[in-house]
Amino acid sequence: MRLVIADDSLLVREGLARLLGDAGCEITGTAADATGLIREVHLTKPDAVVVDIKMPPTFTDEGIRAAHALRRTHPAIGVLVLSQYMESEWAMRLISDAPDHLGYLIKDRVDHVDVLIDALDRVTAGECVVDPTIVDRLLRRPREDSALDALTPRELEVLALMAEGRSNAAIAARLYLSPKTLEAHIRQILQRLGLEESRDDHRRVLAVLEYLRAVR
Repeated sequence: MRLVIADDSLLVREGLARLLGDAGCEITGTAADATGLIREVHLTKPDAVVVDIKMPPTFTDEGIRAAHALRRTHPAIGVLVLSQYMESEWAMRLISDAPDHLGYLIKDRVDHVDVLIDALDRVTAGECVVDPTIVDRLLRRPREDSALDALTPRELEVLALMAEGRSNAAIAARLYLSPKTLEAHIRQILQRLGLEESRDDHRRVLAVLEYLRAVR
């Protein structure tokens, strides 16, 4: 996998480059700000980028805005935001318009390079990955009536794990379900949410977005 890494901290930037490089990724470029990130993407055309939220010049939301800009110009690129901020609003702002190919992980919760590689594989494949801590916070909030009310408790469990970016195999193992039973649950979830099959839509991603919007 070919990657560009953007973080205003030299130590974080170079540390990630070394870590991911040792894991078999090709680091095509690094950047200290959003402008540099976009330039490196245009020049090297990576498969995915890893970006922080707050970077020069204002240290506010440069990473989020850069992610949205890249999604417009390079819709197939995977964008993984690696942040120290656990506020769910940042994650929802990232994925609210087009959740496919996007991910949001908390730096302090990434305890092994395999977690990063798995998330990068998923966003590159078109999935939406949200840190389990964020999903848990969203779950604890009161919500208004929504399409999720049509789901059974088990289906909500499955959808919550889908929102964390977990694979079918991981969800089945977590819930002690057979692969066929899990697939049946997922089909039912998509039907209950009114997500008809389409060549243009990633229904799994749309289901996750519906879930995150409802529980935010």
